[in-house]
Amino acid sequence: MSILFSSPSWSKYKDHFKSAFKKNKLNFSEITTDFNTESTDVEFIIYDPSSQLRDFSTFTNAKAVLNLWAGVEEIVQNKTLKKPLIRLVDEGMKQGMIEWCLAHILRHHLNTDVHVKNQDGIWRSDIVPPLASEITIGILGLGELGSAVAQSLSAIGFNINGWSQTKKNIPNVKSYFGTDSLIKVLHSAQILIVLLPLTPKTKYIINASTLKLLPKGAIILNPGRGLLINDNDLLTLLDSNHIRHATLDVFAQEPLIPSHRYWSHPKVTVTPHIAAHTRPSSSAETIAQSILKIRAGEKPRGFVSRKEFY
Repeated sequence: MSILFSSPSWSKYKDHFKSAFKKNKLNFSEITTDFNTESTDVEFIIYDPSSQLRDFSTFTNAKAVLNLWAGVEEIVQNKTLKKPLIRLVDEGMKQGMIEWCLAHILRHHLNTDVHVKNQDGIWRSDIVPPLASEITIGILGLGELGSAVAQSLSAIGFNINGWSQTKKNIPNVKSYFGTDSLIKVLHSAQILIVLLPLTPKTKYIINASTLKLLPKGAIILNPGRGLLINDNDLLTLLDSNHIRHATLDVFAQEPLIPSHRYWSHPKVTVTPHIAAHTRPSSSAETIAQSILKIRAGEKPRGFVSRKEFY
């Protein structure tokens, strides 16, 4: 049996998989990038959504498809995929998300832009930032990444209200779920982080109605999925000064086209989908461990529910 690596980035991953397979006592020679391999001989597919593979129906003996990205909203709806789907959640991705959120939260919390962008000889000592204990952050989505971000921000002293599909028990984080609770979280969020998975229920969850529930002057960070936000509604609320700033890492169309208004808007920061980038070293280790677990009859981390879309 073989392991098909379906990605145009094999050169970037090769040495890391070689090391991870050796560490986990797996046979590295099982991995192939040859799409002419007999499909019935494929035991696992390591899948990059940017690859050309779209038809999974011939891989009748495959045990699972192991996604190289955290997002599965495209592949989860592929009708030819009948095998278990495992999304990537690893320590490198989690740490990257924590660091990105922490950097931009502190940037806005401390009003750093006032000083960084105004090196003009004016001594602005009257601008004193609040303490973390004076700020409430709302986090929509308390999965692996959202929970990690919530705990890290809580450790600094921020008040954290989290909202998810189901109630979560996270130390020092108030967990809410359900429509009525979403309103409560939005009402209190001076800074809002959007980390929900993209599903039919969450598409455009950030729209004119929900944005108006945020306190005037609120800040939004979206390192989750681009289609969680209605772009036109966000721009309207930014223009009206109800939303003070939006820092966005993900977009409905990527790369973000040069003519998009986000690039030139003075209250928008664009980063190029780097918050939770897949790190070859940590992802190779996670996928190797997933293969071991599946072969042992165990359920790996990141198992996707087709019903929930994540």
